[in-house]
This record gives sequence, C-alpha cells and structure tokens, in this order.
Amino acid sequence: MKPLPMNPSSRADALEAFAGTSPEHPLDVMVVGGGVVGAAAAFDAATRGLSTGLVEARDLAQGTSSRSSKLVHGGLRYLQMLDFKLVAEALRERNLLMTRTAPHLVKGLPFVFPFEKRAIDRAFIGSGVTLYDSLSFGASVRGNGLKSVLTGQGRAPLHRHMSRKGLQQRFAGLDQEKFVGALEYFDAQVDDARLVMTLARSAASLGAHVAVRTEVVEYVRETHHGEEQVTGVVIRDRETGDTTTVYARETIMAAGVWTGEQEKLAHDDAEDGSAPALKVLASKGIHITVPKDRIPAQEHVGVITQTEKSVLFIIPMGDYWSVGTTDTAWHEPVDVPAPNAADIDYVLEHANAVLSTDLVREDVIGTWAGLRPLLQPVDAGEAASSKVSREHTVMRLAPGLSAVAGGKLTTYRSMAEDAVDFAISEKFADRASLTERLPLLGGQGYGEWAGRAEEIAAQHSFSPTTAQRLLGRYGSLLGELLALIDEQPELGEEVPGAAGYLGAEYVYAARYEGAVHLEDLLERRTRLFHETADRGLEAADHVIAMVRDDLGWDDERAAYEKRAYTSYVEAHLAAEQSATDVEAAQAMAEALPVQQTLRTT
Repeated sequence: MKPLPMNPSSRADALEAFAGTSPEHPLDVMVVGGGVVGAAAAFDAATRGLSTGLVEARDLAQGTSSRSSKLVHGGLRYLQMLDFKLVAEALRERNLLMTRTAPHLVKGLPFVFPFEKRAIDRAFIGSGVTLYDSLSFGASVRGNGLKSVLTGQGRAPLHRHMSRKGLQQRFAGLDQEKFVGALEYFDAQVDDARLVMTLARSAASLGAHVAVRTEVVEYVRETHHGEEQVTGVVIRDRETGDTTTVYARETIMAAGVWTGEQEKLAHDDAEDGSAPALKVLASKGIHITVPKDRIPAQEHVGVITQTEKSVLFIIPMGDYWSVGTTDTAWHEPVDVPAPNAADIDYVLEHANAVLSTDLVREDVIGTWAGLRPLLQPVDAGEAASSKVSREHTVMRLAPGLSAVAGGKLTTYRSMAEDAVDFAISEKFADRASLTERLPLLGGQGYGEWAGRAEEIAAQHSFSPTTAQRLLGRYGSLLGELLALIDEQPELGEEVPGAAGYLGAEYVYAARYEGAVHLEDLLERRTRLFHETADRGLEAADHVIAMVRDDLGWDDERAAYEKRAYTSYVEAHLAAEQSATDVEAAQAMAEALPVQQTLRTT
C-alpha cells in the first residue's frame, strides 16, 4: 500500500470521480459517514478491491470518534453486565491493534484500580480482572497463535496486586488514607481522531475516493423489475453548495448518532412510506483536562474507579491528564454537544473523592463532550443509557442500502467488516476482508523506525520525548514529515503557544491528512483545543501563516478562518458556564460556521 496524500487536490479528484459515476458505471460501495466505523468500512471495502467512495458532512472524526475517552479496551464494566461476548471481541481487537494493524497509534497503558476494603474489594475486583485477563489470553491465542502468546507476544501483561505502600509509590496523587491497596491491570490508549484520519487515508491509498465537508441530501431510488432500490446518493459540497448524484451498487450508512437523521432522509425518499427500523440513543460523556503537575504519579499510569452512574478515568496524555466520564441522555441536536457547568462539577467532585488534593475549576484547561450511539429497538421505551447494549447491528434498510449502528471505538474493525460483508453478500460474495492482517499506514515497518528514535532525535535536534511523540503519531510515515523539515528547517521548530507541536505537523496535516479548516488542524489533526487554556488561540495566527498557501486561503479567507475558530472557542467556553444542556447547545449553535460562503447552483 503506497501512501497517498489527502488534501484539497485529492478532495477535488474525489468529487470529480463521484460526478463521473452513472447507472451503467456505479461505484461498488458508497459509505456515508466519516467516523471510525465509516472510515473503517471504506478501508475494508477498498482492501477487497471494490471501487469505494466515502463522504463526511463535516471533518473526519468530528463527531463521536474524536470525543471518546481515547481508550482501546475491553470494558471492565461490561463484565458486570455479563456481556462476555462483547468484552472478548473488544480484547481481541485491542490486541490486534497493538501488535499488528496499528502498533504506532495504539499503546499499552497500565491502570490502577484502588480499593477501600482490603479483603472484600481485593477478592471481588481481583476475580473480575482475572476473568478479564483470561478473556484477553483467549483472544490473543485466537489472533496470534498459542506459541506467540506463551512467549509474551500479542497480549498485555497480567494484572498484579498492590499494597497501600505500593499504591503510594505507583500513584502518589491518590488519597492514601482512603485506599488500602490496589490492583493494576493493562489496557491501551489511542488518539481517536488520528486513528480515523489514518483509516481514511489508508482507504484513499487503496483507491477509495474520500471527500470531507460533503453531505448526503438525498438517497437515489429506482425501480427495477417491480422492486424499488437505492442506487446511490445526491451529495452537496458544503464548501461550494454544488450538488452531484453518485451512483453505487451498495450504500452503507455509518452515521453514528446521526443515524436517525439519515434514516429519516432515506425513508422520506421512499415511495412505500416505510418507517425507520433503527433507533439510536445519544448518551453524553464528557472529559476535562488538567495540567500534569496537578496530579502526582509515576510516568504513564492511569486510574479507573466506579461512580454511581459511570466509570471515572484519570488518564495520562502527555503534559496533561484527561479526567472523565459521565453518562447522561442528550436530547438536544446531535451537532452541538458540549459540557455544561454541572457536568464539569460532577467530574471534579468524583475526581476529588479519590485524589489527595482537590482540583478546582481554574485547573481545567480543556473539555470535550461526545455522544455515544446506543442502539434501542424502535418500539421500546427510553431506558437509562448506561444499561443499553454497546453491541452493534447491521441492517438492510432497503435493497441497495444498509446501515451499521451501535458498537464502541475498540470494535470498529469488526463492525466495519460485518457491515461490508452484509452489504456485498449478494453482489460480491467472494471478496474477503483483509483488514485483520493489513496494517494501517504507518504501521508497516514501525518497529524499525521506533528502533531509530535516538538517531532521529540527534539528527533533528529533537528531545527524546518529541521523537517518541512523533513516532507515535506517524509511525513509519515519519519520513514524510522529516522530509518537510529537511526542506524547510524552520518547520522543525515548535509553534508558539502550540504545546510543543512542530510547524511541520501543521503543514503535513494540510498536505497529507485532509484538513480543510483551522478547526480541523487545532482540534483533530492536533489536540491543541484540549491542551492549552486558550484553546489554541495564540497559535492560530502562526498556523494560518504556515498552511494558507497549501489550503488556498487568500487574505479574506484566512481572516475568516481565525474569526470562525475564535467564535467556536468562545461558544465552547460559554457552554462550559451554562446551567443546562439546552443552554450549552444554544451557546454552541451561535458559533460561526466554518464555511465562509456557499455558492449554489
């Protein structure tokens, strides 16, 4: 798989390819939705040699897929629900990502689970984690073979118990009077937005046509032999307003929390007036970020404990901690989720219940809110979101149109494989998926690059921390970024106000990673929006100056990008001070759109 860039030129090529389809020459598969499942479905279809398209109304991962806990894990709490199948599947996918398909993006992370009752908690929690390890072992054997697993390859380390003294040494920031010991077990973490971008770029490198900021406004239906079927979609370029009909043999809807909107659109276009078959609940989970020095602990270890409503994670992320999460029903438009003041206070309260020193609102440097897409039968009453299954469903909505919904970040690959298998079962039954074996871009050869970390740091005057961070973002694609620095040495310098990101990372995002707007660069290609108290405003002018030529921004457009991003930051800060979800959504809705103008035809 030769890595190909995603940029304004490749986006224009994708739109041109879409315009070139016809009923006689359709795409094999059209995927609607550029979250983790949609991007993975496009990658999966492309590995099968199918002509594939992917459209996303906003930016890649702009919804739920960039607003998770950023963990790749089996889900300890699903063991309490006796959902062993889901946990085993998730652990298998976790191990696969760490060892084969994305070792550069997915890294192991130990967690301490503290307990207050020495005998009871140790026995109860220990039995659950022992089962967790057993399921992980079984998943590793199925994925890598018994010999590899017995030699330590393809599996996480086993859990271990800690005394009060051991816990104090491992995580000094926990309340040492409250907790009498702990159990340490292992899972993994990932930059979720980066994973989605890499999936989409991997799909594009296999020939898929990828167009962001492109929305589906209609599902095309035709009648053949007395049966109505979906034969494609009408898309609208949100940058220009232009519309295009794209024909496809099979269309896969992977819209996450937007599934209801897309399904309604598809059924509104139907002549039979059939009702939607899927209902997806939106459950809000929020996280806050605080500076690393506010919670003392050994390097690279997290905390997990239960609250009355959800799970509390304290997760190391470079120079800061991520703390969350919540689990509350969201009834506002799914485009504008944001934490409100009560959400932030809830997380602070529960964090302070386990920490030795209190965090306060002034410690919060960033927040995010994501909406979990939870499946529910259309005839069921609304249930508590924390009790709804996270397992996914693939369903035929109409001939030529399938939908995949539910699931969780960790199991994205198996969800995508199921969705493509289901969609093409009649037309391309002999096309098997290769995603279980094929590494994503940057994964092949990552080990050799990781072994050169000291050499790379010395050659480019990077700190060891910077070299490791770059390897974890780009893997074996790091050579492309270093080539930019070799050509323009000033790109190897840190951008002022950008929390250590290099100029080359923003230029690379514009030339290779499909960014279209300043918000894409500061919130998803990098996580600056969550890493600095000013949410990236100091760095904005510097970033604009570096990328404007690559993204084709004139003075007017560059100025608008700054205004739109500033407006977005101000709206988010207002939402964080609001009392309710209604007020938070209203605040977010007042932000300027990223598109300056739309030209209609």
